[in-house]
Amino acid sequence: MTAQISFEMQARDGLARTGVISTPRGEIRTPAFMPVGTAATVKAMMPESVRATGADILLGNTYHLMLRPGAERIDRLGGLHKFMNWDRPILTDSGGFQVMSLAGLRKLTEKGVTFKSHIDGSKHELTPERSMEIQKLLGSDIVMCFDECPALPATDKAVAESMRLSMRWAERSKEAFGDRPGHALFGIMQGGVTPELREESAEALKAIGFDGYAVGGLAVGEGQEAMFGVLDYAPGLLPEDKPRYLMGVGKPDDIVGAVKRGIDMMDCVLPSRSGRTGQVFTRCGVLNIKNARHQDDPRPLDEACTCPACRHYSRAYLHHVFRSQEIISSMLLTWHNLHYFQDIMAGMREAIAAGRFAEWEAGFHAGRAAGDIEPL
Repeated sequence: MTAQISFEMQARDGLARTGVISTPRGEIRTPAFMPVGTAATVKAMMPESVRATGADILLGNTYHLMLRPGAERIDRLGGLHKFMNWDRPILTDSGGFQVMSLAGLRKLTEKGVTFKSHIDGSKHELTPERSMEIQKLLGSDIVMCFDECPALPATDKAVAESMRLSMRWAERSKEAFGDRPGHALFGIMQGGVTPELREESAEALKAIGFDGYAVGGLAVGEGQEAMFGVLDYAPGLLPEDKPRYLMGVGKPDDIVGAVKRGIDMMDCVLPSRSGRTGQVFTRCGVLNIKNARHQDDPRPLDEACTCPACRHYSRAYLHHVFRSQEIISSMLLTWHNLHYFQDIMAGMREAIAAGRFAEWEAGFHAGRAAGDIEPL
């Protein structure tokens, strides 16, 4: 067991990297995809099932957990790992993004943000110091700085002001985080789609010094082309020897494109949320289980997939339970999607280690371009 959190890069192929983040709660193989356990659960999944898909780490949401059931309560009950029965690493976000996207009537000042809960309208304040305190109460292994994330498109002036505020908050987050052996603090680069602002942000974060660095403020409506445009240079502005985390991404081709550009960690609600709405990710692209073409189809979702949904159930059955609004539908489709996302990560790790990333990527895109199997 390591007492500290460390990152070892084991191989690179072009800008793509593979390595291991070592934590007291276990190793995180990178590139890593983190399923999102918003309210201390990955919806429709048991923790052991999430682990069985290949996940090494989960993400928890500071904003949701502080409102319900409350960080102090989770602390009294033994911390988030014990509370949700997940004994491996957990990363918690800072709450900044959810305040932007969910909270009603938020008021932003130098000190922090006051907002009304989307659950019951109660008033709350989130500052860098309070965010660090909540994440400490939760007991997460990787803690994110408190930042402000403006929705794009926004003016250069607004993006610059927001980024500089986030950098001042990053400094306060680091101070409030203190010395916590076995726990890591990640800084978050902001700056929209403007290279000069991204560079200014990276320099400010490096001067403060963090255990890892996130590229924030993307996947907020700018589109894949603009996102890749930023990722063509942004990871290279961050330290080589620390993990790089792209927040809130994404679709399978977003993930592959990000790893190709030097990203080590990602998270997204997409596989679990899509599973609940009948959207299924496979090697042959995306299919919709509610479509009538599946109702008499005895074949699995994906012949090559080893998840329980594909091993034991037909498209016809999955179509039926989805249309009947049976809970098993969310369970099986979520499991399949998470399994597929982890398969992508394992495939990339293997390909980077073998120096075959370009070949693997070509095969990945060709498979998805081929489209779903022909209807019977």
